[in-house]
Amino acid sequence: MGRTIIGRALKNNEHLTIALDAMGGDAGPDIVIPGAALAAVRHPELRFLLVGDRSRITPLLESHPRLRDRVEIRHTDVAVSMDAKPSQALRQGRGKSSMWLAIDAVRAGEAHAAVSAGNTGALMAMARFILKTLPGISRPAIAAMWPTLRSESVVLDVGATIGADAAQLVEFAVMGEAMARCLLGLEKPTVGLLNVGVEEIKGVEQVKEAGRILRESRLPMEYAGFVEGDDIGKGTVDVVVTEGFTGNIALKAAEGTAKQLVTYLKLCLSRTLLSRLGAALASGAFRALKDRMDPRKHNGGVFLGLDGIVVKSHGGTDALGFATAVDVAVEAVRTGLVGKIKADVALMTGILRQSDADP
Repeated sequence: MGRTIIGRALKNNEHLTIALDAMGGDAGPDIVIPGAALAAVRHPELRFLLVGDRSRITPLLESHPRLRDRVEIRHTDVAVSMDAKPSQALRQGRGKSSMWLAIDAVRAGEAHAAVSAGNTGALMAMARFILKTLPGISRPAIAAMWPTLRSESVVLDVGATIGADAAQLVEFAVMGEAMARCLLGLEKPTVGLLNVGVEEIKGVEQVKEAGRILRESRLPMEYAGFVEGDDIGKGTVDVVVTEGFTGNIALKAAEGTAKQLVTYLKLCLSRTLLSRLGAALASGAFRALKDRMDPRKHNGGVFLGLDGIVVKSHGGTDALGFATAVDVAVEAVRTGLVGKIKADVALMTGILRQSDADP
C-alpha cells in the first residue's frame, strides 16, 4: 500500500486505508474480519491493513472473498490483553503488538486511521506516545456519539482525562464542536457544559471557570451554558462537555438503563395472555424502538486531540458494531477532522491570548 497523507479531507475518487487491530476485543479476528467485510460493502473505496496473527486472519478471509483483494496483512502474534495496565502494555507491546503497529501505520502515513476494539487504556497510552497531541492540546479526550430524542450528540470526555481543569474543558469544547460539524454535518453546533444545575453559581470551580471562559472569550461557537444529566438524552445541545470520570459514569449508566428498560419490557409483555397479544400487535413499534436503542449503531469513540485518527470500538461488540466504528473512522477522515481541530485550536489559542492581553 502506498504512502498516504493524514490530517486532511479525501478527494472523492481517492482510496481510503484503515488499519485494524485484528487481535483487539473479546473475540479478535472472529469479529474484526466480518466487521471489515460489512464496512467494505458500505464503502467501495475502502482498503484495510489487517494487523495480527496471519494464521488466524487468513482462514477467516476465505469466507469473505470480496474482502481478500482489498486487504494487506501485517503479521504479529503479539496482542495486548484486555486486562493489561496501560504502562505494562506500552512496555511489552511497544513496536510489536497488533495495537501498536496499527496506530504506527497512521503515524507512518500508511493508513488514514486506526480502529481497535482492544484495551482502552492501552490504546490511549500507545496513541498518545506514537501520534502525540496536537499543538495547543494538553490532554486528549474520547468522544462518543450519543443517541438522543432529537438525533445524535457528541459527548466528551468519556474516559480519557480524569479531573480535567477549566482550560482542558475549553479545549474539549472546541474539539467536540469540530467533531459535531464533521460527523453530524452541523454548521454551528450548540455546546453545553455538564453540571449539577444550569445556574452559573452551581458546580465545581473548574466547571464554573470553564463556563466563564466560554461565555466571555468570544470563541466562534454557540455556547448554550450549563446542562444537566437528563439533557444528554433529550439532545438539548449538540455537544456535551465534561471530564472523563463523570463522562464515563454517564455513558455506563445510560447503557445500563437501556438494558434495564428492555428487560422490564420483556417481563411486562410476557406476563399475561392479553399483554402477549398486545406485544404481538405492537411488534413493529418495538422493533423500531430496539433499532433506535441498538448500541451497535452508535459504536466508536474517537480519540480527539491527537495528530491522527484513532477510533475505539466496544470490546464486546459484534461485526455490525465493529463496522459502525469503521464508519466513524471513515467519516472522520473524509471530513478532515484532524485538520479542522488543528485550525480551531489555533484560533482558540489566539483569541484566548488576546482576551488575556486586553485590559
